[in-house]
Amino acid sequence: MEGERGWAQRIAKPAAPSTTLRVVPLPVPGRCFWGHNMIDDPGMAAALAAGLDDAKNYLRIEGDEDDPGVTSLLGAAGGVAEGFLSQAIIIREFEESVPAVSQWRRLARMPVRAISSVQGLPADGAAFALPVDAYAIDIDADGDGWVRVSDPGGATRIVVTYEAGIAPGWAGLPDMIRQGIIRLVAHLHAHRDARDDGGPPIAVAALWRPWRRMRLR
Repeated sequence: MEGERGWAQRIAKPAAPSTTLRVVPLPVPGRCFWGHNMIDDPGMAAALAAGLDDAKNYLRIEGDEDDPGVTSLLGAAGGVAEGFLSQAIIIREFEESVPAVSQWRRLARMPVRAISSVQGLPADGAAFALPVDAYAIDIDADGDGWVRVSDPGGATRIVVTYEAGIAPGWAGLPDMIRQGIIRLVAHLHAHRDARDDGGPPIAVAALWRPWRRMRLR
């Protein structure tokens, strides 16, 4: 079903000031593929803790003395996955501030499930609820969320609250994403004290690559 922007507007998506392809590098020998691309989110890490038993089985760990460490590695690996895939893997709520302009603005996180509120944010003062006829929202077939403001009412920016993610929890994630996370956990666990870590196994990227999203900016 076409959203409020319509088919014609979807063909002519808003252009950014410069067009660059955002590509998260693949792992190669001697090089990590985390770093600034890693997403650090406590809510996502908590949801991934449900994968503790799967990770321990893969690592052949018995007992619970290593549970805190493995749980932490699950959160770290999930953050790497989100950075690599350019998608939120666990469904959760996000808040994003964007300029209050009449052109369509694309939200940063995807896939967007729902856009729940749009508030105006003046240069000075508290945020306020925008009337529903003062803005428009859309979620396209690719899972991108869009917003524009026709009547900012004194707001210079808007705060958009929305829900985005692939699955509600660990069990709902596609097998390839879960297996990639577990393989990365195993690598991080095995090399936790190593100074000569050559980077994660290529199999991690191979498992995740079909789910990776790239954007022209």
